[in-house]
Amino acid sequence: MVIQLERWTERDKSLLVRLNAPEMTEHLGGPETPEQLDRRHARYVAAAESETVHVFKVILQPEGVAAGGVNFWEREWKGEQIYEMGWGILPEFQGRGVASAAVAKAIEVARSVGKRDAIHAFPSVDNGPSNAICRKAGFELLGPSEFEYPKGHWMICNDWRFKLRQYT
Repeated sequence: MVIQLERWTERDKSLLVRLNAPEMTEHLGGPETPEQLDRRHARYVAAAESETVHVFKVILQPEGVAAGGVNFWEREWKGEQIYEMGWGILPEFQGRGVASAAVAKAIEVARSVGKRDAIHAFPSVDNGPSNAICRKAGFELLGPSEFEYPKGHWMICNDWRFKLRQYT
């Protein structure tokens, strides 16, 4: 299996709608409203011109089929400037290594940008598949943290860190 990351475009709204399904958002506080999705899509499209937010659709090759998305963005976490990463892979592509491959490619993009020392992922402690992806990708488990996502919804997430730069 070969995957490719492509920048999000105006044409990708239907993919975002599919990624917003209840089974895709059960660990994220549930689906967003159509208005919230419109705003998210506009942010994703605008990210194509951003140097701080990187939003990609995950494309399976050679079929050219969109299987989901993987994103990373700059934020402050516990006094440190980091990248935060998130992803979603459509149900029909889950369990085939697509998410792991997409995360690995996104890590390489983040490393090539060269602006942050580490990238973190914050899957819910109850999200076994996403925690397994972090482990497989080589993230280090730092432990559970209280996390607000979406705004107003608090949950317990695992804080996983991947060091983009190694210091001696």
